[in-house]
Amino acid sequence: MKNNVLFFISLTLALGFFSCSKDEGEGGRASIRGHVFANDYNSSFTQLLSSFFAPEEDVYIIYGDNEFYDDKVKTDPNGLFEFKNLRKGNYTIFVYSKDTTFTVPSGKEAIYLDAEIKDKEEIVELPDFEIIK
Repeated sequence: MKNNVLFFISLTLALGFFSCSKDEGEGGRASIRGHVFANDYNSSFTQLLSSFFAPEEDVYIIYGDNEFYDDKVKTDPNGLFEFKNLRKGNYTIFVYSKDTTFTVPSGKEAIYLDAEIKDKEEIVELPDFEIIK
């Protein structure tokens, strides 16, 4: 009886250990961060009115090969964003910008950047996203 209980506990622990997936996503100690920089144009996009690091912009992250975004954050007052507690793997980060070609029905287009975390405590610094407001 004691051997059966010990076998069951060992089997449960082994299955739990091997079934834990270490795919992209939350649960690590790495992070991805960057800034969103905005150019504000007139309605015909012919005159630049101002440029600034964009506060309160939504920034989205996709873990690995997922089709939809997995999380989002807002930029701080200085246009900085950060996704924390990530594991090693590949990520896609995106923001929305006005469509200057007038061909996208919604008037917004997504701008994507890829990032790879190679070390469990890495901080990946992305180049600035440049959007049109």
